[in-house]
Amino acid sequence: MDTMTAGGAIFTRLKALGVDYVFANSGTDFPPVIEGLAEAAAKEIALPRALVIPHEHAAMGMAHGYYLMSGRSQAVMLHTNVGLSNGATGAINAACEHVPILLMSGRTPVTEEKRFGARTVPIAWGQEMRDQTALVREACKWDYELKFPEQVGGLLDRAWAIANSTPKGPVYLSLPRETLCEATPRAGLEGPPSLSPVAVAPDAAALAEAARLLAGAERPLVIAQRGAGDAASFTAFGRWVEAWGIAVCSWWATHLSISTEHPCHVGADPGPWLAEADVVLVLDCLAPWWPDRHALRPDARVIHMGPDPLFSRFPVRNFRCDVAVAGESAVTVPALIDAMAGLPRDEAAIAARRARLAEGSEATRRAAREKAADVRRGITKAYVSLCLGEALDGLEASVFSELGTQLGTLKRSEYRSWFQEPHSGGLGWSFPCALGAQLAEPDRICVATMGDGSYMFANPTVCHQIAEALALPVLVIVLNNEEWGAVRASVAGLYPGGHAARANEMPLTALKPSPDFTQTAAASRAWSRRVTDPAEVPAAIAAALTVVCEERRQALLDIRVLPD
Repeated sequence: MDTMTAGGAIFTRLKALGVDYVFANSGTDFPPVIEGLAEAAAKEIALPRALVIPHEHAAMGMAHGYYLMSGRSQAVMLHTNVGLSNGATGAINAACEHVPILLMSGRTPVTEEKRFGARTVPIAWGQEMRDQTALVREACKWDYELKFPEQVGGLLDRAWAIANSTPKGPVYLSLPRETLCEATPRAGLEGPPSLSPVAVAPDAAALAEAARLLAGAERPLVIAQRGAGDAASFTAFGRWVEAWGIAVCSWWATHLSISTEHPCHVGADPGPWLAEADVVLVLDCLAPWWPDRHALRPDARVIHMGPDPLFSRFPVRNFRCDVAVAGESAVTVPALIDAMAGLPRDEAAIAARRARLAEGSEATRRAAREKAADVRRGITKAYVSLCLGEALDGLEASVFSELGTQLGTLKRSEYRSWFQEPHSGGLGWSFPCALGAQLAEPDRICVATMGDGSYMFANPTVCHQIAEALALPVLVIVLNNEEWGAVRASVAGLYPGGHAARANEMPLTALKPSPDFTQTAAASRAWSRRVTDPAEVPAAIAAALTVVCEERRQALLDIRVLPD
């Protein structure tokens, strides 16, 4: 019988499931995995490419970014409990954004002696936990531990199917070393999946009610955070809202649902539009507005639509919901458009509404960009956003912003051209996510923009090493204000007249003196430049884009900005 180690069987099965890469951070539990890889190579068995990723958070971020570009779930393999703990933040981010990742980590040997793969070094005792999976259980849709080598195929099929079922998300499989050391039959490992993911279809009655409400609304509003589905539904969504004259707000948008230049895109603030809306469509939003600041009309009707309209994984989320429509946006958006196609229309009212929205959206964009262009006090995040949007105009590019550039001031028009940090707030996401996206689409311009604190959270030495090792020409822009700007803003928001807001330097927020990030990048042979003069920003961005596009080399700009 043709057999192979369970460690090698895992990779063989992952390949059959459509996994292109395994982002791995290895440890003492990996010998049977590494032996299995070598065995498979010797037997010319097709496998996913195993990549050495020097930090687990980077591995998770790259799997996240690869999925955003490709739509295919990838695998991450980490080292026992310590590696899993470093990857837990990435699992939380993926869960929040419904990103399917096949997460695995070794388990320290259970046996102390007399079994192949038993404990050999002191850390095998030190890394044992009663419940290792607890590190990621709340972030994962499914978890299990491999008990026997012949389970590899079935368990991976189940993990893959659950991860890619609506709503999507990460799953976790624990891998004891003794089990990985055992042999298992190769037969069947290269066959098609034995389980199919579940795609949820919208309820016909709920869809019809949503369509009726929107078609009859006088002041309809869509609040969208996580895009409008795939490329086709993104395009259809933009045409639909224009045809019906529906306002679209991108409150804390993590994906682009509509072009920032669209006449119905009213910007990021839902406040004035929510106050007058009689029907609100909440399109895949974890938190569609700020309850203490934004008020609904008492008679407004609210529709929630998305993979999990009520976000059932989160303990508290009590936004009003009169109609719930479940399903992936690539399915529900076209279905809603079709459901409204034959309904009565007041053409005169729609035309007037459309004209009003176009005037308001243009005024909002113009005001924001005129304010951003004022650099008399120095460089601001808004100014960098304005300059970057102009530089990328007409180019196939994706911006991954983490407390960095600002959507709207930054022009973004195309599907997959904008991503923002997950609302879970696991910082250090932007840089590795851009690396994963670049790996998935080598010809796309991938730009990671982030604050200086977020850059440090990303383990930048690791990320720059990955960019050089894999020849990934990402552009990194650090908007460096030498502080935790989000923390300072939160304190000032809660205590606007408090002692901290009045202090010359707010406690627990400063990041001074700032390291020279250009040297961090240069250590991995990246092109880098520090910018302090507003007049230099456009030319610096243009020079960096030349490096990534023509030299195919990573670049970093350390731009010193004023606190917001």
